[in-house]
Amino acid sequence: MNPIALQISPSVLLVESDPVLAGQISEDLQTAGYQPLIAPDAKTGWHQANLNQPHLIVIARMLGSESGLELCSQLRREENYVPILMLLLRDTLPDRIACLEAGADDYFLKPYRREDFLKLIHLYLKPETYPTDRLHFGDFILDLSTRTVLRDREVIALTMKEFELLKYLMEHPREVLNRDQILENVWGYDFMGESNVIEVYIRYLRLKLETHGYKRLIHTVRGLGYVLRES
Repeated sequence: MNPIALQISPSVLLVESDPVLAGQISEDLQTAGYQPLIAPDAKTGWHQANLNQPHLIVIARMLGSESGLELCSQLRREENYVPILMLLLRDTLPDRIACLEAGADDYFLKPYRREDFLKLIHLYLKPETYPTDRLHFGDFILDLSTRTVLRDREVIALTMKEFELLKYLMEHPREVLNRDQILENVWGYDFMGESNVIEVYIRYLRLKLETHGYKRLIHTVRGLGYVLRES
């Protein structure tokens, strides 16, 4: 058998307590070429995530009487950094911030829409090709092939969206980038949200990058945007 033909489809773990919705999404994922894994509750979702190590995880915010946000937080605390998308019933700033604080990379608003959902899944699972393997700025190294960040040889764990945000800043060092540029180039689709979400991402990215007394590299330019510079 030709080994080239043995191509494994990306696996997507869906944690959703509604069996009808879970069945519909599973069928759509399979038709689109993905390998769906279904979990009806947080406990099963946690076991599936650790046992099968999916390429992407989709979690409903409400899992019956359980919180999908807590499952997301637990996975992040255990250093599981695959992309996580949350299924939300409401599109409010507090809801989005709660997703970010739990460690989610993105969200999808119910009711379920097949085309928009698969577009978002493809955005996170599409193959990445880079002209160079690494980006450098100061004592930062961004390894694009392994999607890791090093500062003074120390590995810093980032979520996918945090990594993409830092990558975009490092691709434009010392250039002031406004919120619209960041939304367009980091999210890459119609985000349908206020730019306040970017401020939350910047805040959490700074917390991770400035541990152990490291100096600040991501600066706010009031009224304009953000810039990556030494001082």
